[in-house]
Amino acid sequence: MTERAPYFADIADGPDTGEAYWLTTTDGVRIRAGLWPKEGAKGTVFILPGRTECVEKYGRGAADFAARGFASLAIDWRGQGIADRLLKDRRIGHVEDFADYQKDLDAVIALAEARAMPKPWFIIGHSMGGAIGIRALIEGKPFLAAGFSAPMWGIGLSPLQKLLVRFVSPVFHALGLQNTRAPGTKAESYMIWHGFEDNLLTSDRDMFDYMTDQVLAQPDLSLGGPSSHWVTEAIAENDWAHAHPLPDVPVLCFLGRDEKIVNTNAVRDLAARWPSCELVEVAGARHEIPMETPATRRMFYDRLAGLFAAQIQSRSA
Repeated sequence: MTERAPYFADIADGPDTGEAYWLTTTDGVRIRAGLWPKEGAKGTVFILPGRTECVEKYGRGAADFAARGFASLAIDWRGQGIADRLLKDRRIGHVEDFADYQKDLDAVIALAEARAMPKPWFIIGHSMGGAIGIRALIEGKPFLAAGFSAPMWGIGLSPLQKLLVRFVSPVFHALGLQNTRAPGTKAESYMIWHGFEDNLLTSDRDMFDYMTDQVLAQPDLSLGGPSSHWVTEAIAENDWAHAHPLPDVPVLCFLGRDEKIVNTNAVRDLAARWPSCELVEVAGARHEIPMETPATRRMFYDRLAGLFAAQIQSRSA
């Protein structure tokens, strides 16, 4: 029997149907999934969060999808949220192999089947979730269409910085330092150490406070910078995705014009090579498009709901 997990409804601000479950992956890692069922839903949206994020961060997004007729779910990936942290210092984001995130997604797909979450199924992947999501589509996981928000199809490093990472990585491994925090990153959550002014996430103060209040209320949800090994794995994962044929799945990809975290050139390049992908560049938006101003959020969820509904209609025609 699937075991219930904590779900912090007071900070999620999501639909009243919210619930969470512990899941164990095929390699023995305990992760958490949050579900927001909806009676009579048109389908289910799998929300694939970014690095540092948790189930509760997408409570308001779940409400936005529910208002448009969709059930949804979100994931605490291994190494973040209240899923198993993989290093002794739980503040460091880490993964041994980027493809391991697919094991997390497989466990959530099995839960969605067991809970009879309404089909068809769709995904949206934000930032790191975009890297996980594109591999899921390439590998043929059962999603009818997809949305991406500032997808990490290239990490925000210059070519020289990437070259330095590739050069330094073997040295770090030889010295046993691969699991230490990547140089230049901090132990605390970005919202805590940076604050709202000139932040890279959102121009909307209310949404910034929403994200900040979550990690203040539940410090176990907080995560600092990634390990050096995570950075190396992320670069390798991006190389893998760019080297594979892109699937014939309808996609909307949103990219803020003020994006400064992911590699925007890599996003534009991959989107341009993907015939079924439409790139939507959003004026005034920063990294967290689902957490932007009310007008931007409304556009984001309207466009995605429209894409998903169109696929349902075409299947039934």
